[in-house]
Amino acid sequence: MKLLKTIKFSRNRLISRRQALRIGIGAIITTAILLTNNFKVLSYLFHTLENRNKIKNSKQRTFQVVGKNSLKQRARAKGLIYGAFPQADRQNFDKNLKFKSSFIRECDMVVAGFYWNKTQPTASNFDFRGTDYFAKFASTNKMLLRGHPLVWHLSLPQWLEEKLDHQNAKNILTNHLQTIVKRYAGKMHSWDVVNEGLELKNGRSELRKDVWLKFVGSDYIELAFRTVARLDPTALLVYNETDLEYSEVHQTAVLKLLEQLQSKGTPIHALGIQSHLISYRDDFNPRKFAKFLKNVADLGLKIMITELDVVDKHLPRDTNQRDRIVAGIYEDYLNAVLAEKSVTTVINWGLSDRYSWLSEFVPREDLAPVRPLPLDREMKPKLAWNAIARSFDRAPKR
Repeated sequence: MKLLKTIKFSRNRLISRRQALRIGIGAIITTAILLTNNFKVLSYLFHTLENRNKIKNSKQRTFQVVGKNSLKQRARAKGLIYGAFPQADRQNFDKNLKFKSSFIRECDMVVAGFYWNKTQPTASNFDFRGTDYFAKFASTNKMLLRGHPLVWHLSLPQWLEEKLDHQNAKNILTNHLQTIVKRYAGKMHSWDVVNEGLELKNGRSELRKDVWLKFVGSDYIELAFRTVARLDPTALLVYNETDLEYSEVHQTAVLKLLEQLQSKGTPIHALGIQSHLISYRDDFNPRKFAKFLKNVADLGLKIMITELDVVDKHLPRDTNQRDRIVAGIYEDYLNAVLAEKSVTTVINWGLSDRYSWLSEFVPREDLAPVRPLPLDREMKPKLAWNAIARSFDRAPKR
């Protein structure tokens, strides 16, 4: 970052000899090609320099682990739960026996996707084939079952968006929750009752202006939690949120929301933190994040890391270098998070690189396959697996 501040580019200015010696010939060649677009030049150099620092730091780590215990066994030893969201649909999951056996070996928890456009594709029809499959898979293999998400502003079916209005929205929401939760009551470890109810935008964090806020009102969150609690009183009820690792503004807004819900007696038991870690950001502050986690714990709430992965978009194409950086990000984050004993659960958003949402939504510009998860595409453990294992081994016991 210091170097970036000393290098000023314009279309009509050449790079000085001193700058050339500092940034290297390779970077100059690339810079010359990209000089027609200042933003691309700065972006390229930023990621190049950041990656050099990350590669240097990662080379100092061995990522060695002791023993052959699985991730779930290492987590259990510390009173933690480890699990994953399969990412694969039930057909691909069922036919990929290697993936399925890896899931059973590594995980104590499976997350089933309760996306509205899948569970209720039409106003009069529910489809539980996918969720029933994973519920049975969890039961057969003595795994905990988790549902995500019941209320969200995305993945809504077209019929719903066309039909919702101020008169019917509350009844539609309540009926949807009742139909789903009744079916799985008593089988669930936890529900993400509301997902991403706040929005971080332009430096502010406030209730998301979605269809639920528009047609039901700000009490839709409380309504959802009370409905689910009444129907499934043994399940852990979670408010799940994103963008918490890097924004103190968002952290403050989440704490305020949690306090407001508790002041109304809302049955909320835990905060879910998504943790889609961004490899090209360097503004994660472990000390400040630990303080945020402590503030959540002081409310009497459990904390779950619910969607953990690492976005590797701008990291080197070389898989050895990339895997080392990704592993370092996992280890640094989990070492900080697991120091807080109210953190009970760590869930990867996918277990194998073969099945990751990042392949579609945050692909690499060089088109190389993404590598954000503990297992590679052939279900072999990567350094990310080692990093998670080491963090579990070092975590204080709950």
